[in-house]
Amino acid sequence: MKSLDPVELSLFASRVDSVCGEMGVQLARSAFSPNIRDRLDFSCALFDADGRLCAQAAHIPVHLGSMAYAMADIVAGIRWAPGDMVMLNDPFLGGTHLPDVTVVAPLFADDRLVAFVANRAHHADIGGESPGSMPLSRSLHDEGILIPPGHIVRCGELDRARLDEITGATRNPRDARGDFAAQIGANRRGLDRLGDLVNAMGVDTWLAAVAQLNDYGARLAWDALGAIPDGRFAFEDFMDDDGLGHEDIPIRVSIERRSDHVLVDFSGTARQVSGNINCPLSVTAAGVLYAMRCLMPAQTPACAGTFEPVRLKVPEGSLLNAVRPAAVAAGNVETSTRVVDVVLGALARAMPARIPAASHGSMNNVAMGTAGVRPWGYYETLGGGMGAGRHGGGLSAVQTHMTNTRNTPIEVLESRYPIRVRRYAVRRGSGGAGARPGGDGLLRSYEFLADARFTLLTERRRRAPWGLEGGRDGASGINRLNDEVLPPKVSGEARRGDVLTIETPGGGAYGAVRQG
Repeated sequence: MKSLDPVELSLFASRVDSVCGEMGVQLARSAFSPNIRDRLDFSCALFDADGRLCAQAAHIPVHLGSMAYAMADIVAGIRWAPGDMVMLNDPFLGGTHLPDVTVVAPLFADDRLVAFVANRAHHADIGGESPGSMPLSRSLHDEGILIPPGHIVRCGELDRARLDEITGATRNPRDARGDFAAQIGANRRGLDRLGDLVNAMGVDTWLAAVAQLNDYGARLAWDALGAIPDGRFAFEDFMDDDGLGHEDIPIRVSIERRSDHVLVDFSGTARQVSGNINCPLSVTAAGVLYAMRCLMPAQTPACAGTFEPVRLKVPEGSLLNAVRPAAVAAGNVETSTRVVDVVLGALARAMPARIPAASHGSMNNVAMGTAGVRPWGYYETLGGGMGAGRHGGGLSAVQTHMTNTRNTPIEVLESRYPIRVRRYAVRRGSGGAGARPGGDGLLRSYEFLADARFTLLTERRRRAPWGLEGGRDGASGINRLNDEVLPPKVSGEARRGDVLTIETPGGGAYGAVRQG
């Protein structure tokens, strides 16, 4: 088997990354729903025959990290054949929350299983008790249709009955069918491109290249993580609430560099709660892996070897390692973001010059729609202020950390749904003041042109994003229906003419305000 020289290995890493990127382009161009087509709420990745990460595109960190953590268990439980595709969304069997649906396909070469392609996309409606499929749930069963790992395509033949069952549970079966077809098509494109690469290299050289890439990633990762100083560095932060009356829910972490790994220990974190901010372990892992990846150099490949030096300790039954049938709709979006905050907070005590202040700390989830004769459902996340660091101020009105989506263009939103966007602006003055000021949040107001139901799943409304090194905190977010201030997590009815306004948090500042 040929060993690749450094230039060849770099080219190989770029080629496998480009397969993921091309899958994403196809998915976006062929999807029906604004959530996937316009907001780009999806991710694509490649895995080896054992389900270990080989490559990923620069898509959604919470999708990618959770797939990287859980894919080995997913693929081990399936009997694979050429032409198969498996679909799932079960958070306790490798998913994140029910709207995120994953489609996995195997690649065979020379009659051998050599790799998998996969994509995960957020469906704006997957059934459940409220439009947008992000309810104030008490159980996983309230959140939508559960899809355990199972074939949607077998030996090249689509299982139409299963697809009809899944799409029939949604409020817009047409869009759902189009989005699932786009996911299947993206995987087919990935299989074509990856197949061309494997056939050109030969299977044995492909396997050797993947092994080399993992070794390279592990070396770069340990060079970076080995710079964490000796000691145990702890941090604590809090979730605002769970939407069902529980407030100030603690997440605690300690980080310790050992001889050959870094231990990230969440002992002392709250037990799982009644509301839907619980996380399956894969989501917690995604937050940790993302934060650790931020310490590594830009050329570090996204492969299994890169994450080998990271070990997790998360008590079972806790907020961050919930057990079935815990509600998890907001764990994927809100709690994952707080996981990043606490890990970065602990690292700031170890490496204060390397770590920025807290960003806005919420995906600011907005879901709305109706049931009835012409049902509709819409979902989006909103950006906020980025935390500032030692070398620069935070950006304003951007997505940060665990999500990487676009906004929905106003023209798309208004042409598809009975909504008018009254105002969309930077929330000036919401970033923390300091030597390096935090970024500002944003403001978005929706006027309802017809009666509808809405759900908000937001954070940092009670506890502000923290500053560092004397920098001040960013401003907390505010949710309003007309003139009424709403809780961080709420579901309600809006009448025609009502205006829902979301003011997202600003980022924390870095360094004290200079005097004089």
